Amino acid sequence: MNEKKTDVLINKKEFYRNLTRLALPIALQSLMLASVAAGDALMLGKVAQNEMTAVSLATQIQFVQNMFLSSATAAGAILGAQYYGKGDRHTLEDLFNMTLRFCGIVSVLFFLACELMPELLMHIFTHDAPLIAIGSSYLRIAGWSYLLTGISQCYLTMMKVSDHVKPGALISSCAVLLNIALNAVFIFGLLGAPRMQARGAALATTISRIIELVLCIAVSSGTSYIRPAFDRFFKLPGQLRSDFIKQCLPLMGGSLCWGIGFTSYTAIMGHMGTDAAAANSVAAVVRDLICCMCNGIGSAAGIMVGNELGAGRLDRGRAYGIKLKNISYIIGFLSTGLVLAVTPLVVRMVILTDQARGYLTGMMVIMSFYMIGRCVNTVTINGVLDGGGDTLFDMYSLIVCMWLIAIPLALAGAFVLHLPPLAVYACTCLDEVGKIPWVMARFRKYKWVQDLTRELGP
Repeated sequence: MNEKKTDVLINKKEFYRNLTRLALPIALQSLMLASVAAGDALMLGKVAQNEMTAVSLATQIQFVQNMFLSSATAAGAILGAQYYGKGDRHTLEDLFNMTLRFCGIVSVLFFLACELMPELLMHIFTHDAPLIAIGSSYLRIAGWSYLLTGISQCYLTMMKVSDHVKPGALISSCAVLLNIALNAVFIFGLLGAPRMQARGAALATTISRIIELVLCIAVSSGTSYIRPAFDRFFKLPGQLRSDFIKQCLPLMGGSLCWGIGFTSYTAIMGHMGTDAAAANSVAAVVRDLICCMCNGIGSAAGIMVGNELGAGRLDRGRAYGIKLKNISYIIGFLSTGLVLAVTPLVVRMVILTDQARGYLTGMMVIMSFYMIGRCVNTVTINGVLDGGGDTLFDMYSLIVCMWLIAIPLALAGAFVLHLPPLAVYACTCLDEVGKIPWVMARFRKYKWVQDLTRELGP
């Protein structure tokens, strides 16, 4: 499909209105979530470098948990967007049940791990005894928040795909603002509260998660919202379950490849010394903050493409995908400029040693080029391709580009060749930029242009 034909199929005013309506609240939601990590880093950075670094390493446990949760909620979102485009509320309720069952089991397992063996979990990322002690105390409290996260994410996902993206974003934003405020109270001991430092950040996270879940359940009681159908919680259509698993397993494989890969990057940098680990922790927070817009557009892309495909408008769904892919390049170059622009400010904002400050400056410059690939791949793979059910490609590309190229190079650089930390960090950024040509070739095969819905009503 050429560009001219694409423009004919798209009502530009409607397209950009829908993109803005979906992307901005989701981007805000992503920004708010990333702001928690930023708040932790900035506040704990004012206390001590070790406190900041330990919490950054400890939160990698939740990062891995989110890989499992996101695979289930993403599968629910892919199918949910298409069934919502078709107008099938009954199947949306069944999808809600499926995601709740999966996410509930995952949340319980991670909660138990954090409560029963936090020291063992911290040993994965560092051998530094003070960091292990601080991180373990954080995990014992934060583990309770991990128990609730999966449930609230299921509610927020169904809000997103059923045209209630603004309430969902508002709930997340309120929870995050509360988290940041409570961080200040418990980390620094304000308003008569005890000065808990790292443990205070964990307590703030747990309280805010409780409030988030309560709000999700309360808001979803409205008649226009999709809710779990508890009367058939254990009686789900076999064909829908098969379709859910078909989407979920590749997404889980991709999420685990990406999540464990990123955790490996953190572990590699963590073993290169406290200064390198501290700089990497700050750089990761900045990366997550600046990726918020491409995350929003990526999620919006999946919903918009999925709605059109589920409604049987395949040509229009393909035209939407082409337009969104082109927009991803613009967002990528804008993100590159933004990273470079904020580098001087970021370097001055946290308490670091001179060596760590030098590492951080170099990491920010390297990251600016990484952002192009990150934005293009997020929108194209996790948005457009996934929106049409082409979920296997993400896993294949991660296995090749991350696990067969970037991680081996980083490991060799750190532990065999003993390269400087900035050279090792550059190796960890190779995967996103390197796979762009492959992603574009896959996109142009249009395997993602497919209607995934079935007649599954009551």
